[in-house]
Amino acid sequence: MEYVFWISIFMIFHAYFGYPLSLRLISSLKRNEARKAPIEPPVTLIITACNEERRIRDKMENTVSLDYPKDKLQVLVASDGSTDATNDMVREYVQHGIDLLAFPERRGKENAQKDAVQHATGEIIVFSDVATRLDPHGLQEIVANFADPTVGCVSSVDRVIGQDGNPCGEGAYVRYEMWLRKLESRVNSLVGLSGSFFAARSAVCRDFSGEMQSDFRTVLNSMKLGLRGISDPESIGYYQDISDSRKEFDRKVRTVLRGLTVFFRNLEFLNVFRYGLFSYQYFCHKLLRWLVPLFLVTALGANALLSLGSLWYSLLLPFQLAFYALAIGGWLSKSPPANAVIKIPMYFFAVNLAILVAWWRFARGKRMVMWAPSQR
Repeated sequence: MEYVFWISIFMIFHAYFGYPLSLRLISSLKRNEARKAPIEPPVTLIITACNEERRIRDKMENTVSLDYPKDKLQVLVASDGSTDATNDMVREYVQHGIDLLAFPERRGKENAQKDAVQHATGEIIVFSDVATRLDPHGLQEIVANFADPTVGCVSSVDRVIGQDGNPCGEGAYVRYEMWLRKLESRVNSLVGLSGSFFAARSAVCRDFSGEMQSDFRTVLNSMKLGLRGISDPESIGYYQDISDSRKEFDRKVRTVLRGLTVFFRNLEFLNVFRYGLFSYQYFCHKLLRWLVPLFLVTALGANALLSLGSLWYSLLLPFQLAFYALAIGGWLSKSPPANAVIKIPMYFFAVNLAILVAWWRFARGKRMVMWAPSQR
């Protein structure tokens, strides 16, 4: 039982800290950073929308303000079965070079993106959500990374903005993810992209799936072609945080469930003899992180049993219970806690509970391909 306890603790530690520390060690021995240079190839920007009349005009104005050469930019708005005024609002921007692809039935984000890719003429295809605002030079920044022939896809950096539209303080989890992506880019490749703003070579998008998470599978398509995915700190996607914690929880469940679907349909990437370091990344960043809830439950159960016959473990158990009490108390509170002592355990608990719910749905045969835009 002691082995069970300490192995569980080690696996939790490695998922969140051991893995990035190992990347940092590798980066001190070998770096593979992308070479960025100003280039202006033909680009297609695909914006996916579903009943976005409240935000679509702001997105269109933001798109028109992008300073990429207009004669080299194709903008496609893929409307996924919108039934409100979204389509009419997009048509107002036809004179600005924005084309509407209005699909009559709602089939999910990836299916809309897949159909839009068939109409894309650019060498580089950029994907963006309606809720994401780009800097005027955002396209130029993300496209410049493709000057490096080893790069197949590029992820933006997420930046949270407040209700007034200005950048605000980022959560610890977002900062952690951006730091991890920076390490992965420096050593080898990302394992996943920011779904709200990312880019890929057109060759990478030829095998585009309408049933799997595009920001995850695009990296896998790149690896199959001998390319890699990187994160660019100068390509920023601004978005508002979700104010409703329950909607945020549901979004996390959907994200993990979609990720599990992609992972288990692409187990070939665990073949270290073919994919080398990426296989280690694929296991640690995805599967091991998703197994953390199981290790948490196992560690708590083992600790409870060991406390029956050991003073040390009986002293350790209250600390575990106090951690979960703080997390659950903060999660159930009506107003989000400002104190980091409560906020961090609460977020950690909520994330892993969402993963656990996603595993349960996945085990019951649920495979979510339908996309619903988050109301921010």
